[in-house]
Amino acid sequence: MDIIHLLPDSVANQIAAGEVIQRPASVVKELVENSIDAGATLITVIVKDAGKTSIQVIDNGKGMSETDARLAFERHATSKINNANDLFAISTMGFRGEALASIAAVAQVDLRTKLKDAELGTAITIEGSKILSQEIVQCPEGTQFTIKNLFFNVPARRKFLKTDETELRNIIQEMYRIVLANPNIAFRLYQDKDIIFDLIASNQKKRIVDVFSRKRRNIVEQLVRVEVDTVIAKIEGYVGIPQSAGKNVPQYFFVNGRYMNHPYFRRAVAQAYDRMIDSDSLPMFFLSFTVDPATIDVNIHPTKTEIKFENEREIWSILVVAIKESLGKFNIIPPIDFDVEGKVDMPLVSKNEVPKMPQISYNPNYNPFNNTHGNGNVRNWESMFESKRNADFDVNIGNNKNDLSDSLIPLENDNFKDSLDFSFTESILYNEKYLLFVSKNLYVVDLKKAYFRIYFDKVLKLVDNQGLSISQKLLFPEIMDITEDEQCILNEVEVELNNLGFVLSDFGKNMIQIEAIPALISDESIDVTVMLHDVIDNIKAEANGVDSLKSILAQSVALNYSQLKKISLLSADQRKDVLHSLFDSTNPYLAPDGSVIIKTLNQFDIDKILSVK
Repeated sequence: MDIIHLLPDSVANQIAAGEVIQRPASVVKELVENSIDAGATLITVIVKDAGKTSIQVIDNGKGMSETDARLAFERHATSKINNANDLFAISTMGFRGEALASIAAVAQVDLRTKLKDAELGTAITIEGSKILSQEIVQCPEGTQFTIKNLFFNVPARRKFLKTDETELRNIIQEMYRIVLANPNIAFRLYQDKDIIFDLIASNQKKRIVDVFSRKRRNIVEQLVRVEVDTVIAKIEGYVGIPQSAGKNVPQYFFVNGRYMNHPYFRRAVAQAYDRMIDSDSLPMFFLSFTVDPATIDVNIHPTKTEIKFENEREIWSILVVAIKESLGKFNIIPPIDFDVEGKVDMPLVSKNEVPKMPQISYNPNYNPFNNTHGNGNVRNWESMFESKRNADFDVNIGNNKNDLSDSLIPLENDNFKDSLDFSFTESILYNEKYLLFVSKNLYVVDLKKAYFRIYFDKVLKLVDNQGLSISQKLLFPEIMDITEDEQCILNEVEVELNNLGFVLSDFGKNMIQIEAIPALISDESIDVTVMLHDVIDNIKAEANGVDSLKSILAQSVALNYSQLKKISLLSADQRKDVLHSLFDSTNPYLAPDGSVIIKTLNQFDIDKILSVK
């Protein structure tokens, strides 16, 4: 009995849709890219309920004929490819002919399109790959797509869509990639009746400023022009000055007008900033590559954001040199300070002067086994060791990273606290960073990380509404500028922020008012706007679901709290309180970011450190 059969077109299209159409943002991306290929100079996107209910994409491009409008919904129907050789010379956005067929398989689609200078246009209605109607209508030039009830016939896929705030944020981020790659096109984005942005056609720098100026008011002063043209690639765009680096900054690569994600080239940019920014900071950049289409492969991933280059190593070198040259040209790189320690002192010699031969001087009476030096002073080794012993030991602990990292072992004994007698344990504050105490062994506690863990547990309880947070009303409410996607994030974590003690309210377009803050930080010199921006940046970079949002929110707030503690002012009793709170926490050995809080030195480790010559 034969068991293999061909899948119906409707089922095959739904399978293809699983790769191409993952969420409303995928629909927006595919339709807007088609509008760009159609030569549109104005593209308007209107979404309702973050695209779950409706997505409209309207353009003033060249439109389609009646036949093309009908054929466009067939799988592998495309105007971009005629033979296999065309795959190696792709210069358009969409080319595989799967997008419209995939969208029509999982949504209700209305299309209205008219060619330029044509009297009438075409209207087509499709639902789940089935054509319900096709007729001649009167409509504007260009194309208008209306996508309704995405995944209406695939309830399992629709169930896994995120909240409206998350889906809208994904749409905004997808639009950012497109509008930055195409500054010569005007874009409008609406959520229901609210306009999110209205961007006029401009140049690349103006487009960057229009998109990011609300979050980075001085972004114009932070941009440095990069431009290099070689036979392999042309690279142009802007990078940020070292002072603009941060944990979550805009980073955009484009190739031949298409956004791409390329970790290899991202590391090249980071290398160009070597020793100019902190190791945990990232540089800002907006860089466009123009290469021969035959030297790249844009078809290795359905979303076409993963791109393979034929000359990756060569482009890496060009990219690093171009960025360094631009930073140096604009005096961004600090002046070189040559290290002359231990180098031979080369004296200046005039042109007609005969150089003198170098002379060697030495003391013929010097005896290294004698207890006196040539100057007759007796070295008291024992007293010197006594005076330096404690200091040398401290230096080993604080600075000898190679030895310490091997010898200090994270504590893993759950009963460790029971073996300590905190009431009699003396502690020493070292270098305003570490707490040292002895109880059988020598223990080293990183105080910043300890506070990080303590505050994280407290904040997480408040976020989960397991505790009662008290708000402290601000005498003068603070106004905070935010971007459209940041507003989505704040809406998404509004309940958690309220549980924590924040009271926020709208203050006009792209602004919020901070009316109250948690009493936990009311007496600390904290910049609340900076804290909230850190929270938003961390969520934007790492959030994968509602549960992780709570953890990221707690980490961001707790980290800000911990950085405020004045460790140098801790009394002996306060240091004991820190140890008690740490060992009462959920995990006294590891900070929320996974770093080690406390390590131990036993007798063997100390002997090893002191035996180093």
